[in-house]
Amino acid sequence: MKERGIEVFKCVRIYLLLLCGFAIVGQPLRGSALPNPTASSNTALPVPAPRDGQHDFDFEFGAWKTHLSRLEHPLTGSTTWVEYEGISVVRKVWNGRANLVELEADGTAGHIEGLSLRLYDPQAHQWSLNFANSKTGTLSQPAVGEFNDGRGEFFDQEPFHGRTILVRGVWKDITPNSCTFEQAFSDDGGKTWEVNWIASETRIKEDPNEIAPTSGEINHDFDFEFGNWNIHLKRLLHPLTGSTSWVEFDGTSVTKKVWGGRAQLEEFETDSAASGHIEGLTLRLFNPKSRQWSLYWANSKNGQLVVPQIGECKGDHGEFYAADTLNDKAIFVRFIWSETNTNKPHFEQAFSDDGGKTWEVNWITDQTHIKDATDSKR
Repeated sequence: MKERGIEVFKCVRIYLLLLCGFAIVGQPLRGSALPNPTASSNTALPVPAPRDGQHDFDFEFGAWKTHLSRLEHPLTGSTTWVEYEGISVVRKVWNGRANLVELEADGTAGHIEGLSLRLYDPQAHQWSLNFANSKTGTLSQPAVGEFNDGRGEFFDQEPFHGRTILVRGVWKDITPNSCTFEQAFSDDGGKTWEVNWIASETRIKEDPNEIAPTSGEINHDFDFEFGNWNIHLKRLLHPLTGSTSWVEFDGTSVTKKVWGGRAQLEEFETDSAASGHIEGLTLRLFNPKSRQWSLYWANSKNGQLVVPQIGECKGDHGEFYAADTLNDKAIFVRFIWSETNTNKPHFEQAFSDDGGKTWEVNWITDQTHIKDATDSKR
């Protein structure tokens, strides 16, 4: 029974990575040109400009009724399928250049609850899809892909029952109010594919913000962050070099509930003469087994998540740690939240290059809560 549960989770995890990532784009490539038959064979042809796909997911914003069909035992010759009915909600992040998808479904084989954070890399012109389920509260490795010729394809490589397989997802039959998705596995390097998940989605009229949250355990450590904030930041220009030069800048942030409050998504934006424009986000996920939080940061310039900070809160104080690199050197990173029981919480980031014996603070944030009409719903 345990192995069956792991198999179901694997299929669901891979499906959500892919489900949350495809759109049909019908416009031609810009900058393409037909060859001149009279031109010399040595004449270089113009290179088509990469297509800007940052709004590929605009069609999916809103709420959807989802009917799922899942092959019980992929890559075994099985022909037994199980069915689920559920709801998925897709919300804008960074004005559409990223998305957060929440999916919840029930069927004879059990309950599914997950999310996918989809980030667009404007340099590579590709999307990365990062999945988490509410049971573990951690993000998996991303699936990466793009859209071409009216077909959206993402590929990933995953372990499945001790073997490495390829995973493919395809969106098709997309209209303003419906779409179909198919997931397939390949254990022969992509020569053949077996479909194991089919999702048929129909748009519903409900306001996504009014859909009732699920009934899982809610940890309230970061409830203080919900809402809108003015932020004042100080950044050390050259950490771990002996530098004492700091720059200061101001900005805003907004934090919203995910999974009815059992996770949060913060969007952050600021400007300064020294650092330019910074636009980022933090996804905070709680692991109910370890009682720890994972904090994932991404910026809009590359659309990629960095190593998560992991830790916990005690009272109005929280500490989170990660191993990372700075200028090709291994370091530790520490986040500290304090004064979280006030309307002016304080945050500090510090680096250590001696195994945590000493720490140098390089980022300080002070926040002031902006009262608005949403406060009554916090």
